[in-house]
Amino acid sequence: MPLPRKLARMNKAGLNHVTRLFAGWLPGYAIVLHRGRKSGRLYRTPVNVFRHDGGYRFALTYGADSDWVRNVRAAGEFDITTRGRLVTLTDPTTGSDATADWAPVGVRSVLRRIDAGDYLQCRLQRN
Repeated sequence: MPLPRKLARMNKAGLNHVTRLFAGWLPGYAIVLHRGRKSGRLYRTPVNVFRHDGGYRFALTYGADSDWVRNVRAAGEFDITTRGRLVTLTDPTTGSDATADWAPVGVRSVLRRIDAGDYLQCRLQRN
């Protein structure tokens, strides 16, 4: 069971504003730039992300039904800022791996503890 939606709403209202200050620069973090499916509004969501299988894999600590996940899946492609670079990703696909063996050891143990095995896998856009 991923983290509760109530916690997600609290983070959206508070902690995310602080996290966005550094998430685009630190390893293991990114800022997802995505547009609302209905509003068209641009959102910037801080997330955990890791290089995996020639692309990027996102830890979905709030589950695959998070707004940002639904937005990027609907769009089919999106940008992230990670380690100070803007990267375009395509083909967002959700999956589940309860072992979280793809994540670094410290992150893996947290994901296992909170039972957050869902992830979003994306490919790098090739120009």
